[in-house]
Parts: sequence; structure tokens; C-alpha cells
Amino acid sequence: MLGITIVLMMPGPTNTLLAAAGLRQGVKRAARLAGVELAGYVVSISAWGCFLTHAAHSLIWLPIFVRIVSCLYIAYLAVRMWRSAVVLQTSPQTAIGLRTLFVATLLNPKAILFAGTIFPSAAFADGSTYLSAMGIFTALLIPIGLAWIAFGAALGSGRLMWISTEGVQRCASIVLGAFSVSLAWSLFH
Repeated sequence: MLGITIVLMMPGPTNTLLAAAGLRQGVKRAARLAGVELAGYVVSISAWGCFLTHAAHSLIWLPIFVRIVSCLYIAYLAVRMWRSAVVLQTSPQTAIGLRTLFVATLLNPKAILFAGTIFPSAAFADGSTYLSAMGIFTALLIPIGLAWIAFGAALGSGRLMWISTEGVQRCASIVLGAFSVSLAWSLFH
């Protein structure tokens, strides 16, 4: 649960779109996008999970390789986020559409991280384990997605003038770096 929470809270393409939707449309109108985010992740995580589970039977090195690549990817994201921390853009004023958010989530690299590292491998071999894992994922994703929307709406209303979006991204970068180290540590222990 901690791994899911940390990864879902990190700024990325989907969360940036959710915050931008909250900024431009308000919480009430943008709230439906949390369901679209869930749909995109369910499709992507399920596809990656099934692929990795079946491929691991013939490629026994694949699960360890995916964990190593995931650690490196998270470390890369941490460094990139630190270097490119910027203020959330407030223009253009176009609305974030359902299709845009779904495709961004479907292609979000976090899905392979969830499928190959954070979800138990049994989730893609057993239906009840899959439903349990997806239930936990859903219970965490919906409030986190809504929080990103609310964050964007609060920025747009001027209620969070004291929060630096750059500072938030830098703190998130540190959390990502720590998560990468903990994943790497689990590879050796």
C-alpha cells in the first residue's frame, strides 16, 4: 500500500493533467477524471501484468530485470523532477478531456512499475488476488486523484499562494529517490 501511495502521489503526466483540470474546471467538474484515471491504469496495469507473468515463465530473469529497470527509472524521475521543477502552468485555458487523460494514463510508465514491481506477481495469475490488489489500488487512487484535482483548484483560486509548486516537486523528488533506494535494497535482501 505504501508503494502504491508513493507512486500515485508523485507528479507525472496524469497528475499534472488532473491538477490542470482542477485549476481550469474546478473540483466539481473535474472530479469525473479520477474515474478515467482509474480506467486507464486498470487497462495498462492488467496488460503489463499479464505480459510479465506469462513472459517470466520462459524468461526467468525478467522479474529481476523489471525491478532493476524500475529502480533506475524512479531514480531518473527523481533527478529529472528536481532539475525541472517549475510552476504549474495556468494557460492555455482549454479543458482537459476524458480521452486525453485516459491515453496519458494508459501510456504512463508508472503502470509497468505497478505491474512489475509493486503489485504481487500472484495478482496476475489468480483472480481473487487480482481483485484484492485492484481493490486496494482503487481505494488509494480515487482519493489521491481527487486530491490532485483539489490541489489544482486551490492553486487556481489563489488559496495556496504560500505553496511553491517548485518546492512541492522538489520534495516529491526526494521521496521518489528514497523509494528508488528502498526498491533497490529489496533486490538484495
